[in-house]
Amino acid sequence: MGLLSRITALFSSLSNTQYPWPALDIVLPGDCHLHLVGSIHMGTRDMAPLPGKLIDKLNNADALIVEADISEGGSPFPNNTDELPLEQRLSGGDWEQVVSLTQELGIPLNQIDNQPAWQIALVLQAYQAQRLGLRAEYGIDFQLLEKAKTLAIPIIELEGAQHQVEILTRLPEGGMPLLTDTLTHWHTNARLLQTMISWWMDSPPRTNVALPNTFGHDLYDVLMHQRNLQWQHFLQQLPAGRYVVAVGALHLYGEGNLPGLLKYPTK
Repeated sequence: MGLLSRITALFSSLSNTQYPWPALDIVLPGDCHLHLVGSIHMGTRDMAPLPGKLIDKLNNADALIVEADISEGGSPFPNNTDELPLEQRLSGGDWEQVVSLTQELGIPLNQIDNQPAWQIALVLQAYQAQRLGLRAEYGIDFQLLEKAKTLAIPIIELEGAQHQVEILTRLPEGGMPLLTDTLTHWHTNARLLQTMISWWMDSPPRTNVALPNTFGHDLYDVLMHQRNLQWQHFLQQLPAGRYVVAVGALHLYGEGNLPGLLKYPTK
């Protein structure tokens, strides 16, 4: 690519149209146009249908790119119930909080007692989201996937559900840091979910916003920053074209965010 083309791509990547949903446009060298959408994996009824202008973006795209195609259903989680009883793996205070939350949320404790800690964390987070009125069928990426199939738009996965599970199974101590962080930041995470809903229902952030931290440093590096780096490399290898890229909204903001890595790649 010539110098002029690279300069044009750089300036295009720095000037973004404002959208009434969390999103921004980036043009990569090689005439690759990305519309990055900050998805919420579970949404409220009022978040459907998707905005008409977003559907237009999708209809004009060469492909929809998502973290994983979750539209096929089925659980990628392993049926692993060989862990020690949860009470033996937690501190007294954390165990009491888990018992209290399972009672409050209506989760049968015996169904999660021997699961890996990371899986228990995801169960608790999913029930918390449901308590706030969120449902998977109203999630942004799910709606985009369904619409892409209706429009016969190709779907590309950044990693896939199975790879996501592999990331979780490689967490230390069976994913105990994810469970303890979930318990520690329980109320903060609820407020963060409500904030992200407001980005779709009211107004998205106009700049890189400061968000509350619900992960410890090491966990943030594995679940956010390292994945952003892998996605950056993947997206930079795309052929020329127009792509709608839906990733979790938190990947668009904060330290090591995906747009920043794409705009200012390190050598």
